[in-house]
Amino acid sequence: MDAANLAIQVFNGLVQGSFYALLSLGLAVIFGVLRVVNFSHGALFMLGAFGAYILQQRLGIGFWPGLVLAPLGVALLGMLLERTLIQRLYRLDPLYNFLLTFGIALILQDAVRLRYGMQGQPYGTPASLAGATNLGLTFYPNYRLFVIVFSLAVCVLVWFILERTRIGMVVRAATEKPDLTRALGVDVDRWVAPTFGFGVALAGLGGVLAAPMQSVSPLMGADLVVTIFAIVVIGGLGSILGSVVAGFLVGVLSALGAVFFPPLANTLVFILMAIVLLVRPAGLFGHLEAS
Repeated sequence: MDAANLAIQVFNGLVQGSFYALLSLGLAVIFGVLRVVNFSHGALFMLGAFGAYILQQRLGIGFWPGLVLAPLGVALLGMLLERTLIQRLYRLDPLYNFLLTFGIALILQDAVRLRYGMQGQPYGTPASLAGATNLGLTFYPNYRLFVIVFSLAVCVLVWFILERTRIGMVVRAATEKPDLTRALGVDVDRWVAPTFGFGVALAGLGGVLAAPMQSVSPLMGADLVVTIFAIVVIGGLGSILGSVVAGFLVGVLSALGAVFFPPLANTLVFILMAIVLLVRPAGLFGHLEAS
């Protein structure tokens, strides 16, 4: 393989890694803060894409407003689900929330399928990001470059908010040590639903970004969720930095594996997970108490 084709594969891997990073980051936020295994994450990714599609087809709202409005709609739905269903199971075994969110995923996918069918719906690339950029070795589509840069910027911003600001400190304290936080006069309950909504909004954002690159269909997120869980384990359960690094790493390795090791392309992430867990049982950036 020449240098130009290798560069294309690496950038393709970074694009796929961008979606992995956003989705796994959302899962890490939810699990790290709420200790909830959200198996409906892939379905909410799909809803983000369909939200942008519906805004464009029904209301004539383009990509840029949809990039804000669709994830916001997913966040509101996530908060509603958390308040009405998920919070009732916090004190039970985590398996119950896993089964509940799995059921929610099936309901959401079937509801969209009944309305729009299984055939994928097209969603055009925004005109301002059409064309390609000369990277020296090759030309690469502007929209895909935007996805990489924008996703990385969002991941860095989320990490900064949660790890370096007072809001992030309060959110972590309110959910990791709720009794102590209440004793300090903080209303813990007000932070739980917004945190869950924020985590699923990242999945919705990933769906909007994916819409111009693939057909918008009810099952577009179904195949992602198992891979995303593996990425979260690789990065370290609840680790924000680990989820981002592992997401991009798995994206690049998968793209290169599809070229150099095609029979193993779909299993590379699980091979990597096994290797990482053998060396670091808590994941790349996790701690033993989170394993």
